[in-house]
Amino acid sequence: GAAIELRDGTIITGNNSPLMHASSSLIINAIKYLAEIPDKITLLPSMITDSIRSLKTDILNEHSVSLDLEETLIALSISATTNPAAQLALEKLKELRNCEVHMTHIPTAGDEAGLRRLGVNLTSEPQFATKNLFMP
Repeated sequence: GAAIELRDGTIITGNNSPLMHASSSLIINAIKYLAEIPDKITLLPSMITDSIRSLKTDILNEHSVSLDLEETLIALSISATTNPAAQLALEKLKELRNCEVHMTHIPTAGDEAGLRRLGVNLTSEPQFATKNLFMP
């Protein structure tokens, strides 16, 4: 899992799921909170996430279909072209700069790169997110 402390002191969490990594869930939850977007509003339509997941498995031969943070941010920016709620959420990403993020595992390369680019301060537990440590 992952957690972020926002500037107002609010703690937001995110967890791994079949759709996205914990850091992806965390950032989506945080920007939805900042933009006051209800949980029931979907920012990432399934046609976008399904297309990315298909690319990962069918073309790139990756085993993990869940979206890392970099992939999630790209999907969000695509969604923002037609979804005003996604555009509003996208604009809130700047407010995460210098916030404290903690993960219960070592982030993947895509998660770490996304968090670094957002400018958050990251700490993590010394555990790998998966037992499959071979990276082709």
